[in-house]
Amino acid sequence: MIKVAIQTPLHRFFPAILLFSIVALSSVACKSGYPVSANKSAAPGEPKPVQLISVEQKPMEQLVTAMGTLAAYEEATISAKVPGRIRAMNIDLGSVVRAGQVIAELEPRDSQLALQQAEAALGQARARLGLDPNGADETVKLEQTGTVRQAKATLDDAEAKMNRAKTLFQQGVIAKAQLETAEADYKVALSRYQDSGEEIRNRQAVLFQRKTEVEIARQRIKDLSIKAAFDGVVQERQASLGEYVASGTPIATIVKIDPLRLRVEVPERDAKVIRSGQQVRVSVEGDANVYTGRIVRISPAISAQNRILMVEAEVRNSGQLKPGGFARADIITDAGSTTLAVPQSAIVTFAGIEKVITVQDGKALEKPITTGRKSGDWVEVLTGIKAGEQIVIQPGNLQSGQPVTIQ
Repeated sequence: MIKVAIQTPLHRFFPAILLFSIVALSSVACKSGYPVSANKSAAPGEPKPVQLISVEQKPMEQLVTAMGTLAAYEEATISAKVPGRIRAMNIDLGSVVRAGQVIAELEPRDSQLALQQAEAALGQARARLGLDPNGADETVKLEQTGTVRQAKATLDDAEAKMNRAKTLFQQGVIAKAQLETAEADYKVALSRYQDSGEEIRNRQAVLFQRKTEVEIARQRIKDLSIKAAFDGVVQERQASLGEYVASGTPIATIVKIDPLRLRVEVPERDAKVIRSGQQVRVSVEGDANVYTGRIVRISPAISAQNRILMVEAEVRNSGQLKPGGFARADIITDAGSTTLAVPQSAIVTFAGIEKVITVQDGKALEKPITTGRKSGDWVEVLTGIKAGEQIVIQPGNLQSGQPVTIQ
């Protein structure tokens, strides 16, 4: 029997060998718990130079973080008080307005005619009281009005006739029927005299009514100019030039955006530390700036539906913040508290575990820690180390047990 030897070229197995070598090297590098670094500060076996810092108490603010919504400080829909046709529209979307600024005007002709009619009726009422129709004096003396003087003359004449009839009756010159007629005439004259006084008082009331109608007509002319109620920005324009509007028709919506109201929902667990006057730092999506404000209003009760406390803060606005935006609020509940803190650069994080590196007997030693709040480049340490301990700054790929030299 003839045996044939089959030889396989080595280059056909080279890719598999290379892949196996890479996986083996990666496994060895991961055993320490740190990623492989391409640039090592010390050769294998040589001590690595490190810098240490002492763990100490640092001032760090106590914060309550909550989400909220920015709202306009004031929002008002400006409406027409009187009907009319718009002859001028002085604002548009986004226009900045001041308190008292005229934003729209209505045609004045109808209101001017109504004023003239009211002034004519007022002059007529003054004339009926014996006053100058175009004057301003409203002093009325009852006894000097024509109506009262006429009634007084009739009363005096009837009284004289009655007295004369009494004398003649006592002398037996006239019959008793004539005396009774004279007495009846006197009573009628007295009643007319009293009625004349009431008539003058009624005319005085009519004068007051006509005067009020003139004031109303003048006010209607003033109301033809529709004005802004406060400083703000036009959020919506709701009427157009030439449009006829009825009383109460919306013309524009104006919002006051400086300051803004920040309405924040604080969870019940944090409600007890919230106080009026506390400072608030506000940040919004897409804006790197941090805005400041203060809590000014706190709801008296916690909502039973979602167990939150509604809080309002006032935030100064230079124009970049917009009402209706979503915002993050950091409420500073205690600005003077201190806590253990380490630099952010001293913390090593791997697989979700945070650690710092200390030095013991000339070698690196890992210590797991639990962190809390952050303030700038400093991080609060809750557990794992004590005040006074020294830790490595910027440990990089330093491994536990590796020799180190302190610089």
